[in-house]
Amino acid sequence: MYQLVLASESPRRRQILETAGFAFDVVPVKVSEIPDKNLNIDMQILDIARRKAKAAFALTKQRSNHPFLLLAADTMVVYHNKAIGKPSNSNEAFEFLKLLSRNVHEVKTGLIVIESTHGHEVSHVETSQVYFRHLSEDEIWTYIQSGEPMDKAGAYAIQGLGGAFVEKFVGDYQNIVGLPLKAFENILLQQRWQVKKS
Repeated sequence: MYQLVLASESPRRRQILETAGFAFDVVPVKVSEIPDKNLNIDMQILDIARRKAKAAFALTKQRSNHPFLLLAADTMVVYHNKAIGKPSNSNEAFEFLKLLSRNVHEVKTGLIVIESTHGHEVSHVETSQVYFRHLSEDEIWTYIQSGEPMDKAGAYAIQGLGGAFVEKFVGDYQNIVGLPLKAFENILLQQRWQVKKS
């Protein structure tokens, strides 16, 4: 039986795991989230998730004698094969949302799971499509003033006020929020890894 360790400060990821009944420790780490442009989009996302995983793995290994599974994730909004990260200011948030208005984009989450005893690593990229309706400039600025877009990939949160912009989505809703739970549970099943539940 493994202790689950989440390498993320994201309240959304924590909430998804808690709701699913997982017991876990949180080991937040600060790593560079600048994508490696030499890699394709999926590999860029996994590369960032792996940076988080390795940093948190090293910290957890120092502190814990128990076998653990380390889970790290990175979520990107992708439009025309270009990653749209978190906006650095209000104007950039406006540009991102204007771009997504009346268009389809992808939300991709890279998962890295590392098993502590043998260092075995499993990776997975989950992709969902999101369709935005037309957004007026006033609507975008009103949304930016709420503060919600500022720490979100693509400058919106589907589970928050930004959900009003979404006409429809195809794929896993939890992936769009930031953690594809079904994909994680499939990894556990395939590897026959059992983790503690709360």
